[in-house]
This record gives sequence, structure tokens and C-alpha cells, in this order.
Amino acid sequence: MADSHATTQPSAAAAAPAATDRPVTPPAAAPATAASTTTAPATTAPGTAETATTEAATTAPTPAPAPAPDQLIEAEDVASVSDSASIDERISSYTASLASSAVDYPLEHGRSYHAFRSGKAYFMPNDETEMDRLDLAHATTVRIIGDKLYTAPLEKDRVHSILDIGTGTGIWAMEMGDEFPNAQVFGIDLSPMQPGWVPPNVKFEIDDVESPWIDRKYDFIYCRYMTGAIKDWPKLVQNIYDHLNPGGWVEFYDVDPDFYSPDGTYTEKHATHKWVTTLLDTMDSLGQTCRVGTKFEGWVKDAGFQNVQHQKYLVPLGPWAKDPYYQEIGLMNLAQTLEGLDGFTMRIFCGVLGWTKTEAEVLLVEVRNELKKLHTFHAQFDK
Repeated sequence: MADSHATTQPSAAAAAPAATDRPVTPPAAAPATAASTTTAPATTAPGTAETATTEAATTAPTPAPAPAPDQLIEAEDVASVSDSASIDERISSYTASLASSAVDYPLEHGRSYHAFRSGKAYFMPNDETEMDRLDLAHATTVRIIGDKLYTAPLEKDRVHSILDIGTGTGIWAMEMGDEFPNAQVFGIDLSPMQPGWVPPNVKFEIDDVESPWIDRKYDFIYCRYMTGAIKDWPKLVQNIYDHLNPGGWVEFYDVDPDFYSPDGTYTEKHATHKWVTTLLDTMDSLGQTCRVGTKFEGWVKDAGFQNVQHQKYLVPLGPWAKDPYYQEIGLMNLAQTLEGLDGFTMRIFCGVLGWTKTEAEVLLVEVRNELKKLHTFHAQFDK
């Protein structure tokens, strides 16, 4: 495993230890955060993952100024205001309408996609196939980082509010709800794909993380696999900083999915190279880059976080490694990659680049064949 740690020592007034296994003397009173960035592979070889842990600065953000006295909202005439029962009916009707519109999923190329903020060009589907892939990606990540849900040095008696950005199926949020029964766990996503039966301390909300945030503070914020979903990463990181309590942590995991092979077996002649390069270059042109894994360290430092640490993990794609651990990780990663190939591809290749569905499917047949052959090439990417 390759790892790299970039640590900035917090000031004497700061508060939170570093977010790795190495003990750090905790400072005393600023928001702390753990930021992990991971990049997972996507071919038949080992990949690497990168994690960054950060501790937020000690100085609390300046509160927003109160509205000027003349900035008033005009009230409706009393005579036209409904009674409380009518208000309840209106709220119920509105929320039902919102929920209905959020699940009225558009269908493209045989897959369903988010309906809430449908103008937001998130390119992955939200159907059952994608939900299965997300759960497998979760299991893979938990295994990669040592069968843990997080790496930040959280103190359970001090964690009361947790946010899961891009919660997907909600599996991480629910497991955190079980592990932190005295904390309130919030999971937000564009799609209401989460189950109805959840731990009593877990709540899911339909929201766009790039929209203005509500005035709520957290002790731990978790942001995993949002590659391709965010247009302004520095702004998101700053919002996270602004919404952490003193002593709070943030943890990032994401991919930098350019494949490479140290032994030279993965080259431009492979269909997989054409597929990956076309996908990533197109996302770059749309302003929603997937190449984010190595950039978190700079972003979190620029936002003011302290005690920033990165860690990379070798993540093979396929069970070709000799080591049993890497064989297991490689097989899990290959399974979730094969499950997601169609979802990774169709909206970009057909919807943006104008390929026919048949043209895209022909390319994917070649990619699948290459990925399934154990030693076609030994490619990897960083996680």
C-alpha cells in the first residue's frame, strides 16, 4: 500500500486529532475535520486510494449580517390566510407533490435518472442495477480501509450530528446510525432511493449539495464518490468547512480514474483505454471533472482546514494479484465496475457525444472482454 500524509500542525487553540491511525495530541477548540480522498481502479490491475484528513481552523466563521430593517417580506392579508388545518393540508399537499416529482424518473437508453433538479447533469442512473453497484462499492471501500466506516478519530460521546453527502442507497448513513446511536445522521441525495425503514436517528433528504446550504452544523461530514457530480469543488469544500462545529471532521473519498499499469501491459491499443479516455475527457469538457482524487489536499488547505492528511491505497481491478487480500479487493472492484459500465457510459456517449446505443454497446462488449481476461493487461488507478 502506498500512502502519503500532508499534515499542517494546528494552532494551540485548535481542537481535534489527526485523522489517521497515528496518534496526534489533540488541540483544544477549533473545528477539526478528516478528509479522505480515494481513487479506485477500473481495469484488471491494482489501483490506489488516497485519503486526506483535515482539521478545521480554530476561528469560528463570522455570522452573516442580519437583514436590514427595510428588508421586509410583505405579508398576505389576514382575511385570505387559511386556518391551521388548511395550512397542514397545504404543507401535506406540497410535500406529496415534491416527493412525487422527485420519483418521476426520466428514462434514457433503458435506464432511469434523477428527476429532482433534472437540469443538473449528474450522469449516473438511479435504478436498481445502480443501487446494487453502489452497495458493492460501499462494501469495497469498507474493506479497503480496514473494515471500517471511516478513518477520522471520532469520539463517540462528542459526535451528535453527521452528514452524508450523496448518500445514494443510504447504506453508509444507516450503518453510522447504528454505530452512533446518540447522533443524528442526515443523508442527502438527488434521488430518493433510500429504504423506508431506517434507524430512528437517521433521516434522508432530497437536496442538491451545490445549492445553498441550510443553517445546520455537523460534527462529522462524509463525502464519498461524488466524482462527476460537482461543478465547483472548492465551493463545496468551503461550504463543508463553514458547516462544521468546532472539533468536527470531514472525510473525502473519491477516484482519479485514469488507468495505468506499471508493467506496461495497458496501452492505447486497448478498447478500455479508448472508453476511459473518452469518458474522462468529455466530463472535463462539461466542467464536471472525474479527475479529483489527487486534488483534495489543496482544496481543503485552501478552505482553512488544519492537520490535513492524505492516504493512498493500492486497488487492483480484477483478481490477478498474488496476495489474497488484493485478489479479494480486485474481484470486488471488478464486480462493481462491470456492474456500472453501462451506467458510466450511456448518458455521456449517447446523450452528449451523439453515439448510437448500438455503437456504445459494441465498445462496451470489447471493454468487458478485456476486463474479464485475467492478464489482458495489468492496469490500475488511484483510490
